[in-house]
Amino acid sequence: MSADVSQPETRNRRNLYFGLTVLAGLVLGAVLGFVAKQTDTAWLTTTLKTIGNIFTNLLQFTVIPLVFTAIVVGVNSLRGLGGGRTAARLGGKTLLWFATTSLIAVLIGIAVGLIGGAGKGVHVQPSAATVAKLADRTQGSWLTVINNLVPENVFAAFSNGDVLQVVFVAALVGVATYLLGERAAPFVAFNRSAFDIIQKLLGWIIRLAPLGVLGLIGTAFATYGNQFFTPLLSLIASVYIAALLVLFVVYPILLRFVGRVSPVTFFAKSWTALQFAFVSRSSGATLPLSRQTAVNLGVDPGYAGFAVPLGTTTKMDGCAALYPAIATIFISNLFGVRLSFWQYLGIVLVAVFGALATAGTTGWFTMLTLTLSTIGLPTEVVAAGVAIVYSIDPILDMIRTATNVAGQITVPVLVARGEDLLDDEVLHAPSAPPLLDGDEEPQRTKDEELVSA
Repeated sequence: MSADVSQPETRNRRNLYFGLTVLAGLVLGAVLGFVAKQTDTAWLTTTLKTIGNIFTNLLQFTVIPLVFTAIVVGVNSLRGLGGGRTAARLGGKTLLWFATTSLIAVLIGIAVGLIGGAGKGVHVQPSAATVAKLADRTQGSWLTVINNLVPENVFAAFSNGDVLQVVFVAALVGVATYLLGERAAPFVAFNRSAFDIIQKLLGWIIRLAPLGVLGLIGTAFATYGNQFFTPLLSLIASVYIAALLVLFVVYPILLRFVGRVSPVTFFAKSWTALQFAFVSRSSGATLPLSRQTAVNLGVDPGYAGFAVPLGTTTKMDGCAALYPAIATIFISNLFGVRLSFWQYLGIVLVAVFGALATAGTTGWFTMLTLTLSTIGLPTEVVAAGVAIVYSIDPILDMIRTATNVAGQITVPVLVARGEDLLDDEVLHAPSAPPLLDGDEEPQRTKDEELVSA
């Protein structure tokens, strides 16, 4: 019995140790990157880049199967919540809250961008090669989003790593299996097992986060040096200020007055997921932690299994709302373009209705080019502007991803409270943060038994 009681304390120490090693990796990576930049040490730069690339690749190879299986299992998990009408109502309320928080985030982004004067007085020219490379990439547009939604064939979506298409296919398969009921039960069971296996693998990969962040941060400093703090400081500061306002003002207000959840409790239980999102820069890789965090906050496991995976690709207040708004203002100021009221309105509409364009680690690019194209900026300005912000994307993407994940956990809590699907006993229980290594406790809590059911 005493071993069971001490288990949460042991896991808390493990997660504290994990957090400290991640912080140490970040600091050491910055120091090594700075040394590599100042001394022009090629082998150190190559080593840091190799470490970062291996960690990123390990994360990425789990994203596609993780998203597909999570959505199929999540849709079928709604079966126990009252039938098809209840599922449809939950889905509708979830999407409505996604749009509402995106609206708030984009308005904050515009306000911070205008007040902070992002881009004013900054004169940075990207290299011709970078402009040419980005100009050749498909520009974000509504027609592009619609055309790219449906894959040429099912296998192409998976082989090409197109997360948006995989989400579309998974949603169709999930609905079909939901309607087929018992006839599709073996297929759903297979996806549930596959989802558990992928989470186990990802748990092992997460253990490498301290080493991975050392390589990623080190590469950034070795490549760009002082560019992170001098020419583009206004953009970096604006994005971080706007994201922190959403993270620590907007979400806590909604949690307190709509979800009737203490912000202190929310952040205490979600901190591990937010921290990992910050260093991994991947909402998809953070999905298992986000899903378990929602359950630890009292959200019904069936609804959490549906809403969190859906939010992983469609709920991105950082990448799809506040960041495109600030970056658009930055690029406009950089090239001396004055935006009109109707162009600002266009930025808002893209943020609210264009969230489905975001997917995986390149969602910011799609949303930014979609926003820039929608307000009518010339193609050459779009390509050059994106090339400039592209150079500091790693540092911006950290806070964007943490904001995304916080929203992906917040909305299910709000909807669950309104639908009486929030267990206050679980919410107020002193549960440990989500597991980092995929190991299960010898004695499961009531909450964990629900998740595995």
